[in-house]
Amino acid sequence: MSSLDKPREDHVSEKAKSSSSNLPEIEKAATLDTIHNDEAIKVLANYTGDETWTEEEEKKLIRRIDWKLMPILCVTYGLQYYDKAMFSQAALFGIRNDLELNVGNRYAFSAAILYLGFIVGAYPAMTLAQRFPIERIASTIITLWGICLILTPVCSNYRALYAQRFFLGMLESGISPMFMLVVGGWYKKNEQAFRMGIWYSCTGYVSIFSPLINYGLGHIKGSLSPWKYMYLVAGAITITWGIILVFLLPSDPVSARGFNDRQRYIAVARLRVNNSGVRNTHYKKGQVFELLGDLKFWLIFLTALLSMIANGPISTFIPIIINSFGFSTLNSLLLVMPQGFLGGSYQLLAPYLAYRFSEKGIRSWIVFTAQMITTLAAILLVALPLDATGGLLFACYILPAVGGGYAVLMGLQIANIAGYTKRSIASSGLYIGYCLGNFTGPLVYKEMDAPRYVPGFITVVVTSFAAGITVLLYRFVCVWENRKRDESGISEGYENAYQDDLTDKTNPQFRYIL
Repeated sequence: MSSLDKPREDHVSEKAKSSSSNLPEIEKAATLDTIHNDEAIKVLANYTGDETWTEEEEKKLIRRIDWKLMPILCVTYGLQYYDKAMFSQAALFGIRNDLELNVGNRYAFSAAILYLGFIVGAYPAMTLAQRFPIERIASTIITLWGICLILTPVCSNYRALYAQRFFLGMLESGISPMFMLVVGGWYKKNEQAFRMGIWYSCTGYVSIFSPLINYGLGHIKGSLSPWKYMYLVAGAITITWGIILVFLLPSDPVSARGFNDRQRYIAVARLRVNNSGVRNTHYKKGQVFELLGDLKFWLIFLTALLSMIANGPISTFIPIIINSFGFSTLNSLLLVMPQGFLGGSYQLLAPYLAYRFSEKGIRSWIVFTAQMITTLAAILLVALPLDATGGLLFACYILPAVGGGYAVLMGLQIANIAGYTKRSIASSGLYIGYCLGNFTGPLVYKEMDAPRYVPGFITVVVTSFAAGITVLLYRFVCVWENRKRDESGISEGYENAYQDDLTDKTNPQFRYIL
């Protein structure tokens, strides 16, 4: 491995990570500056106990954090994807006929407009999440999106559905960026990718159960159309979860309930190796402008946009495409389940590999590999004849490999950006790229191209391959930046980890992971 390609995550010894001897000296002042400094400074400055800890003590704390945080993030994200994926399953139970979606591209646009709402809502949601406790903002928007969801049966035509899905997207928009911020505030760089994958994998695993639930609900004999019962049940569950979330979600180690002073101290002090702080509620416009001028951000943004065009068929058209192979409605839904299992497994395995081999600097290579698998799947869906059912199903099942790459991409960006405002806006910016890709994806699948949708899958071949190239360019830029910093004579260090809310650009001790 060349010096340019040297990974930057774990070269600090375990002893250094498990001791506070390398912590910057924090003055035990009566008044602390948390406008410019990170709020973690308060925890470090006010702690009066033993400032060293063992590796076993840290592992025990990480397990506690995992059990407090991961189940909540998983349930919330699983609900969000359950709500989004329901639209493609409701398409098999009459929503297209009832709301006049069979004309032109109305169905595709109904799927796409959700992501226009995401784009509009992402920035305000993240601004609120920086200024106010994340658990309160998350609880509020989840409750409101549940209300919006339960009102879907009120829609009587495609125009009403357009409006409903736009506002649904606007309300759902903040969840993924907020969760990226939460993980970035609790875990070290080498721990983040796997935790991102745990909650993001629920987008796949929820599809194991949702087809069966919706198939049962779709057969309720009542006064309403079958698809309406799906939305009534999902809306009621989402509202209930949104209300109780405010009592469950621990936003960051500075303010979370359920930790004693020593646990809180270790939780904060161990994160100095991130060089990115924990929480700072002061909004800094300068960090926003710095982000907008950062080539690395735009490469990540472009990677997300291009890669998520493949999500159009995954989230919106796969049940319809499988149905076009000649399967019944029930069998079409049953055949979606393996895709959900494999999609969730990709989204869990890729971040696990990034975590397990973090010292190898392979994150960008994992993203690249995922893009190539999705490219292969799209080529098969274009090239195989319609009677090659086994091969076409195999292609449908490997198509969601892109999700595993995106899970790693989220962790890669959050680990490589410091400065709380910059990190907050970068999270929502990445999500806007995700949304633009998801908005474009359904629109390239036109009704006149059914059942093969050849132009749509050709588009996925091109964009997925291009996304793989952009992530390799991102890797090259990070290698180049690290080399410049090494040559300047300033080595990697953590004295500025929490002080003055420095960004990755302004902190010469910061190094980018690969």
